[in-house]
Amino acid sequence: VLASFDPALYSGEDCVRLAEGLARGAKACETGSARAAARAWACGRVELPPSEFLSRLGGCTAGAARVALATVQSVAACPRTELALLAGEVSLAQAAEIASVPEHEAELLGLARSSGLRAVKDAARKRRLAGIDPEDLYAKQGAAREFAHWTDELGMIRVRGALPPDVGVAFVNRLDAETDREWRTAKRAGALEVRAAHAADAFVRMTAGGSTANVKGTDLVIAVDLRAYRRGHTDAGECCRIVGGGPIPVRLARELAKDAFLKVVLHDGVAIHTVAHLGRKRPAQLNTALELGAPPDFDGVHCAKPGCDRTYHLQWDHKDPRANGGATSFENLQPLCFPHHVEKTERDRKAGLLQTDRRERG
Repeated sequence: VLASFDPALYSGEDCVRLAEGLARGAKACETGSARAAARAWACGRVELPPSEFLSRLGGCTAGAARVALATVQSVAACPRTELALLAGEVSLAQAAEIASVPEHEAELLGLARSSGLRAVKDAARKRRLAGIDPEDLYAKQGAAREFAHWTDELGMIRVRGALPPDVGVAFVNRLDAETDREWRTAKRAGALEVRAAHAADAFVRMTAGGSTANVKGTDLVIAVDLRAYRRGHTDAGECCRIVGGGPIPVRLARELAKDAFLKVVLHDGVAIHTVAHLGRKRPAQLNTALELGAPPDFDGVHCAKPGCDRTYHLQWDHKDPRANGGATSFENLQPLCFPHHVEKTERDRKAGLLQTDRRERG
């Protein structure tokens, strides 16, 4: 049936349902194949190790097969996730993330059913890191730092690296700023390429010392509870983290603060949603509150559209449009990626919310 399937013979609406059903079936089949491979090996019916046997059948790497087999075993500790996995509601990759923090199964399973893999991985990582002492975590991160390079089949120089968050986040923030500059320059010249290509040019420019990115921009943003900062360590429910990089020891936050321009948001003293402005332009204090992300995690922003996890080129949208009297406030602003911002603007237009003269709407 699938071999003879021709999408051109179906309507767009039918193809939406078909894509959903086929994706669910593919996830269920992937899980069933891993379970069957493990059973076949246990019964002595195959001579190859189960990971190699499964990799040959599925046309994947042995590493991916090992992860699939391990997930099928570990998910037994999360019965609701196991049922969802067998039914094709979640993928093996999503189930592996959930199984890594079984105490948060309900939260992550709900997220997996409504979002992609990235959202589940981000949430699972936050929960895992929150369970590690910040000093121990920072020591592990320092020990895991690396940089490697090699030549690929095209003669290209490939690189791979890992940096602690206090170094890595600052670096990628500068790289993103330089990439955006490269992208704008290419767009004006009519030579626009994929972002990754412009990022490569930006990386070379930065490491060669030729960066022209705005050095006044913020390289690193730290959100720390004032009580924890004064005390020297966090207690339950308190925050000390690099926005976009996870928790850090208060000791490190203090060291970084010695040579930094500080932005302060007292989220336990004044509710952030009271920061508002009557005009369209956002004042600096409102931008600071918005870019931190939602309290108490303060983990930066991503597209507010459910199921979308884009973090690049976000635009701040007035939920209730300015033309309709909406305020420029923390409560009324949301980050949207360009496609979803265009989509929302079109909905507002059709609803008559973008008329500058309200008398036209009666």
